[in-house]
Amino acid sequence: AARGKMAAAGRWRAGLALLAVALGLGGPRAEQTEEHLKREHSLSKPYQGVGSASSGLWDLLGNAMVMTQFIRLTPDVQSKQGAVWNRVPCYLRDWEMQVHFKIHGQGKKNLNGDGFAIWYTKDRMQPGPVFGSKDNFLGLGVFVDTYPNEEKQQERVFPYISAMVNNGSLTYDHDRDGRPTELGGCTAMVRNLNHDTFLVIRYVKRRLTVLIDIDGKHEWRDCIDVPGVRL
Repeated sequence: AARGKMAAAGRWRAGLALLAVALGLGGPRAEQTEEHLKREHSLSKPYQGVGSASSGLWDLLGNAMVMTQFIRLTPDVQSKQGAVWNRVPCYLRDWEMQVHFKIHGQGKKNLNGDGFAIWYTKDRMQPGPVFGSKDNFLGLGVFVDTYPNEEKQQERVFPYISAMVNNGSLTYDHDRDGRPTELGGCTAMVRNLNHDTFLVIRYVKRRLTVLIDIDGKHEWRDCIDVPGVRL
């Protein structure tokens, strides 16, 4: 089985705080609200001890720093990278992951860092050019892209969330914001908000779904829905 790993990574001028990660496994129906949290894949308050040898579940990489109420992936400084990686392989066939996050910083509009990603991949703890992690990865990356690198594109409004599945042979096209390998995506205005922001990644019966709750209304909104995805 692939060594599935959950993580987030970012290279920022704007600071990012990853507040919570929880992997749940629902019942036969993905719509069920009841969920079974897998402790070995969950990251929740209080965060003291995260990244230490004694915790055994999570590793920190780069500029990531553990606070009491959140884990900060990067400071509000240019050209920084940080990540938090789960140490335990994920062997679940169907799963759902909820991420509680915050993106903030002093950068002017669209003059902030690349963004951050949530990874479900075979490789872990390898810094690289794709939102802080390695290129030619094996698995799934969900990207919250906050900077448009492709100057002439007009169709997308940033920040933009997208998903990519890689078998190890594909390269993420940084200059085109990953367009050639994108499975789907949506605009998500997530910078410098005063309310909590969430996203859910759901993989059930080879259907990949990403939902977002970023408007402060406690309602899930569709972002990505792709059937026939093999992880």
